[in-house]
Amino acid sequence: MLSKSEENYLKAIFHLSVKTEKGISTNAIAQQLDTKASSVTDMVKKLSEKGLVLYVKYHGVTLTDKGEKIAANVIRKHRLWEVLLVQKFNFNWDEVHEVAEQLEHIHSKKLINEMDAFLGFPKHDPHGDPIPDKDGNINFLEKSLLSTIGVNMKAVCIGVKDTSSDFLRYLDKQEIALGKEITVLEKEAFDNSMLIRIGANEFTISQQIATNIYVKNKE
Repeated sequence: MLSKSEENYLKAIFHLSVKTEKGISTNAIAQQLDTKASSVTDMVKKLSEKGLVLYVKYHGVTLTDKGEKIAANVIRKHRLWEVLLVQKFNFNWDEVHEVAEQLEHIHSKKLINEMDAFLGFPKHDPHGDPIPDKDGNINFLEKSLLSTIGVNMKAVCIGVKDTSSDFLRYLDKQEIALGKEITVLEKEAFDNSMLIRIGANEFTISQQIATNIYVKNKE
């Protein structure tokens, strides 16, 4: 059984590896976990000795098959807990992350599998992120950033890049949520802000907002 810290390291490396095919630098891991590079080096050595990561100098850190499966399982638990908190305990989507960070380290496979079944085997968490299955497989959605959508095009919100509480509360105020159809009405050349329509409401969002919303084109 791994420690909470070891699981967090594997999870961080997993998230970083999704964005690149190269090994992950110790500095990138340190930044992800808000810790010192020297602490990362020590942990990487420990994880390597347990057969969970491979480290090649100047090429970075990669997860072994065993390490990847463990990381995916931690992510699965985190995202299932988020679904449970939102659907059954009336948490808002901006409130669940910190609670799920604590609950993801529960090691009962029976509990997690029963929770998955109880929830109807959800495919995505409240932020639109895919939930790994019990074997660690993840089906990533094809997605684009709202900022890349052209004028007069329609798209559906399927996730968020920024999961901070402030950003999610902003989206709630604007009634931007998963499954909502968004029409891009205008784009400003000056600052790349966008006039959008959701339902009967039209309003302007900044480029910063648009680059933190994932969408898929409306078919």
